[in-house]
Amino acid sequence: METSLEFTNMTRVQQFVLLGFPTRLGIRDALFVVFLTLYLLTLLENTLIIYLICSHSELHKPMYFFLGNLSCLEMCYVSVTMPTLLMGLWTGPYHISFTLCMTQLFFFVSLICTECTLLASMAYDRYVAICRPLHYPLLMRPQVCLGLALSSWLGGLVVSAIKTKCIASLSYCGPNVLNQFFCDVSPLLNLSCTHVALTELVDFISAIVIFCGTLLVSLASYSAIGMAVLRMPSAAARRKAFSTCASHLVVVGIFYSAALFIYCRPSRIKSMDLNKVLSVIYTVVTPLCNPVIYCLRNKEVHTVLRKALHWP
Repeated sequence: METSLEFTNMTRVQQFVLLGFPTRLGIRDALFVVFLTLYLLTLLENTLIIYLICSHSELHKPMYFFLGNLSCLEMCYVSVTMPTLLMGLWTGPYHISFTLCMTQLFFFVSLICTECTLLASMAYDRYVAICRPLHYPLLMRPQVCLGLALSSWLGGLVVSAIKTKCIASLSYCGPNVLNQFFCDVSPLLNLSCTHVALTELVDFISAIVIFCGTLLVSLASYSAIGMAVLRMPSAAARRKAFSTCASHLVVVGIFYSAALFIYCRPSRIKSMDLNKVLSVIYTVVTPLCNPVIYCLRNKEVHTVLRKALHWP
């Protein structure tokens, strides 16, 4: 009898309140304009990259195939989190239904896992190109590239389905305020009124496998590239290879530093203000900077862009 009474008193939360950035109205308006501009610029950059890669045969190479996938991912990625951020800045704390929150969480986790494996695939591609150039046509043939890309997308969906199911199965009986601008793992775990040890363990193990596993692949690839570059007899070749890899390492470093700090921790994060700042880095800044660092500084892309715009 007591158990049934306790069950009936635990009213399941039907919606969450995304606190976002609770500042004065004038500051919110300014932030809204800034983030909306960044959002539109991110969409424009990545759309341009996808168009150039698809429409010009000069860019039909494995490296640009992965870059096209990354640009598509960045557009989806920023479109998952940015709308609730903008709504929170426009109207104040944003109310989101339980179902919509779990849907946003599913796509967010799926895309972040996919990005990790895509970055590792791109690092491997550069390793083969620089360290094993004679085997590059065989090791990075179209079937291999397609397999790596598909495994990245499908792997992200599978991991996300498991994590989202675990989090959605928890009981949320109040309060319902998420100190974040989108539905994220740690804020949701903080609100659960049931035992979350198993869910935290699943979250921690998946973070270790996905984040740390792909990070090790990237670091191993770039370490091998670094040693190969140092052995190059030509100073010009060394500068070119180092310039390309250094820009890639900047993106990898920023993304993984923020993501690992937030997700590879076995307990719920208490410093949610720091969590929000770091979330802005990998949900807003990284998608904006990736096209510039990976593509728009690339000479081949510059040539194709000038041709598309009919510049001399």
